[in-house]
This record gives sequence, C-alpha cells and structure tokens, in this order.
Amino acid sequence: MENQKEISNLEIERKFLVKSNVFKAESFKQTRIVQGFLSTNKKRIVRVRLKGEKGFLTIKGESSKNGLSRFEWEKEISKEEAADLLKLCKKGIIDKTRYEVKVDTHTFEVDEFYGDNEGLIIAEVELQSEEECYIKPTWLGKEVTGNIKYYNSQLSENPYKNW
Repeated sequence: MENQKEISNLEIERKFLVKSNVFKAESFKQTRIVQGFLSTNKKRIVRVRLKGEKGFLTIKGESSKNGLSRFEWEKEISKEEAADLLKLCKKGIIDKTRYEVKVDTHTFEVDEFYGDNEGLIIAEVELQSEEECYIKPTWLGKEVTGNIKYYNSQLSENPYKNW
C-alpha cells in the first residue's frame, strides 16, 4: 500500500474497543446488520451484507502494514440478492447493531455484536488521511486498529466467545 494517494477506493479508519454503553444515548441512528463472507482471504475479502432494508456486496483488499488503510469497493444490491448470497457464505454469519454517533466533525460507527460475538463492542472512525486528527469520546477504549482478530471476517471464523 505504498501508493495510497493513487488508490481511489481507499478506506482509512481507526478501530477501538468500547468501554461503556454511553454511546447508545449519543447515537443518532441505529441499523441492524447481518453479514457473511464469500471469501476471507486477507488479500481479497468478499462480504455480503444486509443493512436494514438494503443489500451490499463489498470487496476489501489487504490492509497496509499499520492496519489503517486498505482498498474497499462496495456496490448496493437488492435485499433479495443479498439474502440469496448470504446462503452461499461461509459458516459464521455476523449479526450486529450499528450505532452512528457524531463527535465533532466525525461520525463513529459503533457495532454491538450478537450471537457468538455477544459482549463485543467495537467503534470505528473513517478518516481522510492517516494523520487526520479527531476527538476521542469518553466511551472509547483501547485502540485495536490493525489487530486482525477484530476484523469482522475473522470474527466470523473465530468468534469472541472462543477467546
């Protein structure tokens, strides 16, 4: 990922554990998400997602060495197409609620997991550059950016309950 500036679909984000439920009162939107993976190869993750009433197909590339950035391509598909593709996904479907919380100029996406990942809550903030500053809300805990075990693709294969 040396040539970050040349990649148009570059996702740059930081990921954190969440240490309290205060974010729920601060959220302006909540959405149920069910997702599965057609491929969990770290060089090309292929995800199918039902997010509320919409479907999405997403392809993610390999993360940079520091885990802050990677290629991401996403296309909206119908809810029915997503439901059909979920049937083809590998074992280990992810079920979660996403809370969106505005903090200054950034929106944190906080995922509360269910099923085999019950008890895990992770927050992400997308940035325009790896050096961009942002305000950390009080409910943010330890940063886990780049720690592969917190990637949804890995949580589908090695869920939180097994740690």
